[in-house]
Amino acid sequence: MGSANETSPTPRGTCTSSGGIPIGLWDFGGHGPDLLLVHATGFCASVFTPLTRCLHGHFHCYGLDLRGHGTSEHMTDQDFRWERFADDVLAAVDHLRLQRPLAIGHSCGGASLLLAEEQRPGTFAGLACFEPVVPTDDEPVLPRREGNALHDGALRRRAEFPSREAAFENFASKPPFSSLHPEALWRYVLDGFEVIPTSEGGDGKAVRLRCRPEEEAEVYAHAFSHGAFTHLASVRCPVALACGADTDAFGPEYLERYASRLADCSISVLPGLGHFGPLEDPDAVAAWVVAAFVPPVGAASPR
Repeated sequence: MGSANETSPTPRGTCTSSGGIPIGLWDFGGHGPDLLLVHATGFCASVFTPLTRCLHGHFHCYGLDLRGHGTSEHMTDQDFRWERFADDVLAAVDHLRLQRPLAIGHSCGGASLLLAEEQRPGTFAGLACFEPVVPTDDEPVLPRREGNALHDGALRRRAEFPSREAAFENFASKPPFSSLHPEALWRYVLDGFEVIPTSEGGDGKAVRLRCRPEEEAEVYAHAFSHGAFTHLASVRCPVALACGADTDAFGPEYLERYASRLADCSISVLPGLGHFGPLEDPDAVAAWVVAAFVPPVGAASPR
């Protein structure tokens, strides 16, 4: 398991996104241009801790917990459109006063970054998207629940454990979580779970998922209902796309379709990695990011 140390992320309070939802912010430290990290569905910003440690010599890293995840509030407005995640990204950029930062997004986080840049062109100096969830239909489909394996799997997800240690051991023993870097998994257990209040029958050690299974399921139901693909041509900043060579999700064929619409794009296939690459091998993914952004193209000067 991981442990707190001098390079652990520092909470930076909250900002308010659309619908009045408070969004949790994190400062991972580092030296260089500003770099914002956006996590995948069901996770939280601090799972990037091992990755940011590999990037400290090149960037000052920040993160946010998307609504319904980590330290952010639940989706009280029940608006599960992925465009709202883009709102969260833009709210974080504004609150942290980031001037044309670079950004990394994993899965849903990659789609959220593309949607944010489409909503407000010129926000980012460059994007690195690892297997962004971007359907390649020009007409977004309605939310899909029936026959959606990810939706159904989220509803079946175990939400409570007698302790954080028990949660860690559970996830570490089964895929896909067993492939995660141990510290990334521990940060998920640490910041992606909350202590069950004793008034609800907890003993002060029992924990439950902050990202409620029913909300995660709705996020998956809406995953193909956004229009990021239709508007990719409006993304003018450099975009580095990557996937794992062993992925079962958004592989090279998807990235090539995205690239056909992006103004400035590169594609990388990282050997030995799956869809959870940024949490599996931080060193390899950091090397990809550094190659994409150093020297940064059009990035703001270090603050």
